[in-house]
Amino acid sequence: MKKILLALSLFIFVSGFRPVTAGEGMWIPLLLEQLNEDEMQSMGMKITAEDIYSINNSSMKDAIVRFGRGCTGVVVSEDGLLLTNHHCGYGAIQKHSSLENDYLTNGFWAMEREEELPNKGLIVTFIVRMEEVTDQVLEGVADDMTEDDRLKIVQDNSQAIIDEAVKDTHYDAVIKPFYYGNQYYMILTETYKDVRLVGAPPSNIGKFGGDTDNWMWPRHTGDFSIFRIYADSNNNPAEYAEDNVPYQPKYQVPVSTEGVVEGDFTFVFGFPGYTQEYLPSFAIKNITQVTNPATINLRQQRIDVMKQYMEESDLVRIQYASKLAGVSNYWKKMRGENRGIKKLDAIDKKEQLQREFQEWVNDDPARKTAYGNLLPQFEKIYGYLAPLELSMTYLLEGALGIEIVDFAGNFRLLVEESMEEETTDERIGQLVDYLKNRTEGHFKDYHRPIDREIFADLMETYSIALPGEYKPDVFNFIAKKFDNDFEAYANYVFKKSMFASEEELLNFLDNYKKRKYKKIEKDPAYEIVTSIRSFYTKKLEKPLALYGDQLDSLQRIYMKALMEFQTDKRFYPDANSTLRVHYGNVDGYNPRDAVNYTYYTTLEGIMEKEDPNIYDYVVEDRLKELYAEKDYGIYGDPDGSMHVCFIATNHTTGGNSGSPVFNAEGELIGLNFDRNWEGTMSDLMYDPDQCRNITLDIRYLLFIVDKFAGAGHLVEEMELVSD
Repeated sequence: MKKILLALSLFIFVSGFRPVTAGEGMWIPLLLEQLNEDEMQSMGMKITAEDIYSINNSSMKDAIVRFGRGCTGVVVSEDGLLLTNHHCGYGAIQKHSSLENDYLTNGFWAMEREEELPNKGLIVTFIVRMEEVTDQVLEGVADDMTEDDRLKIVQDNSQAIIDEAVKDTHYDAVIKPFYYGNQYYMILTETYKDVRLVGAPPSNIGKFGGDTDNWMWPRHTGDFSIFRIYADSNNNPAEYAEDNVPYQPKYQVPVSTEGVVEGDFTFVFGFPGYTQEYLPSFAIKNITQVTNPATINLRQQRIDVMKQYMEESDLVRIQYASKLAGVSNYWKKMRGENRGIKKLDAIDKKEQLQREFQEWVNDDPARKTAYGNLLPQFEKIYGYLAPLELSMTYLLEGALGIEIVDFAGNFRLLVEESMEEETTDERIGQLVDYLKNRTEGHFKDYHRPIDREIFADLMETYSIALPGEYKPDVFNFIAKKFDNDFEAYANYVFKKSMFASEEELLNFLDNYKKRKYKKIEKDPAYEIVTSIRSFYTKKLEKPLALYGDQLDSLQRIYMKALMEFQTDKRFYPDANSTLRVHYGNVDGYNPRDAVNYTYYTTLEGIMEKEDPNIYDYVVEDRLKELYAEKDYGIYGDPDGSMHVCFIATNHTTGGNSGSPVFNAEGELIGLNFDRNWEGTMSDLMYDPDQCRNITLDIRYLLFIVDKFAGAGHLVEEMELVSD
């Protein structure tokens, strides 16, 4: 422990050009007692760090799960009932939906356990323990090693540690770098694979405000869905089976019906995905001035086409609801991020830090030898990267943003293995069966006219935006054969390609023989796949990897140097999809001149936003009745209103969707589901005046489940508490 604390004095307690504020930071739960408990309690927390994360006893961390592969959830009953966001459960809800059973529109509520719906492929993952393993991982690493040699030792050491940790268990383990490879932690996990849908409100509650309100405050979205974890008879993970039983958790969180007031201490417990708080200015320029604008433009084109067709057909609306949400989410986030970086003068602040850093480096010969060339190297490499990253953006968001192209890429393995003489018929049969399943799933939610129009739009934009050296050879073919008439080219591809027809493609797979791989190769959609893959391999893969490796090394050294330079800054590690605690206070904010936002919204705001002509603002009749009668039960606020959402200064990011939000007593008060648009730059730089996390008030969730849906049996499973 002394060794760990000594290391922490180097890595954590150091200072900088902008001190960490209360509210900023994504903290490792294992280290809360040493690093954060005093501050958290001074801000109002009534529990201890041991209550949140305990090595030897059950604690709150035993109720927190990574939901799917990109969200968070929380266990709220002794029978494995789990809460997460509606948008996290959206894919599962959508897969169960049809014109006959439109759960997206109408909602879904299992009134009996037998009605709960299984979800193939959906998993939840618990953290068994976290453990600092820096010394073991870096054993044998020397400062004068090449990056490749260093990486090889780190990988070998990490694998040995993992193998020992999971030996004779059903656990999994991963070792994650922190502070860009200056520290390492092992995370031991337990994954449950039988997760069933229990309840979801109608989309005009769970997604109220739609894309218009996404990333915005004030917010009135009942963003929740309910699932249940199932296990075998020994409470261990198991694949779905009818005789599985509800999971019995080590800990279930109590649920508060007290609500919040301004200034209240709160903390978020979840799995933030990815932040980059310590990048140099050159990286921020590439993100905000090169790749973000291109991505925003390409996604805008897809959004426009999808919305047009979705407004014309209920079936298409169901088919593309999840797709549109996925495309729109990051599109809007990047727009807010660019705006926030500009308003915060983040690049100027980074450049000022770099000038001060360089002066500090130059003042000492040893530092000048070690760090003197860091910033010039960063500038040179990011300059080389800019056109390559732009080209990669168009490849991913342009070519692979087209469904027929992206889907055709799934057939590459079948082509490659069919070309090998030693590939057995059994193996080919396995691949064909897999592709049949993919085909059926793909076409269930596919509308050819949408894809054809997006194809023509994106390919034309791709062609115009980049010079020839930065785009695939397929564009030469389009210029020569179609004279850059992208409408004509789209018509050609969708007429000739079997990937545009479920019937034709399934018939081809039903009669597939190894020799038929040539038909795939000659398919016009697959030819695009071949072209972009060839371009990536020849022009992008090696330089991106080379510069990426160089930046990894530079960033690790820069991180170490910043910590030596900034001697009174408290550094927190960037988010890397590991379990973290974020804490702050309930607080409104002032986004611009003469605009002041309060910290909560109410059901009255939903009625004010109602527009029966816009799906995202339709209000259910039952909800209007409850509002008219003020029938809020025990869930209403003391002020007489029904609170819906609230905001606080917790520093969150993607992956925190569905994260439980707790009060000072460690009781559940809400589900985190978004950030405010003015604060989306917090992945790159946090602004305490503008950055706010948006939380669904748990009382609104309970109100919808009980009073609106009549599913009070689910509320009865929970441990409700009030002061």
